[in-house]
Amino acid sequence: MIIGVGIGAGGETGTSASPRPIVTVTETTQAESAPAATETVTAEPVVDSEGEDGPQTTFSGDGQYLVGEEIKPGTYKTAGADGPNCYWARLKNASGELTAIIANGNVQGQTRVTVKKGEFFETSGCQDWKRVG
Repeated sequence: MIIGVGIGAGGETGTSASPRPIVTVTETTQAESAPAATETVTAEPVVDSEGEDGPQTTFSGDGQYLVGEEIKPGTYKTAGADGPNCYWARLKNASGELTAIIANGNVQGQTRVTVKKGEFFETSGCQDWKRVG
């Protein structure tokens, strides 16, 4: 502490009046840099528009999707199988274990499934899914 005070006092000529302009200049410098930081933050709405592309409301009939991150929560509808069979499953996690299944089904025709945020939705052999509610 004594060394720091000695350096500060030794580098300035004068009494306590000298440190005040230094503090004022420092505050002015910070105030001048604050608008630049504000301009940078204001110039970042690109992140918001990318966020709009985030969770989808229409997606392929083959895959595993995290609800709330890859697809929006809600009720989805498919026209049915895109081949011999359409399988869907609501999952607690992506472990692949049978105990992760909340609900599932094999369907031929049109069906609706409601998924909640935090669940995984798995689909195979189905036509595209579209959010309807």
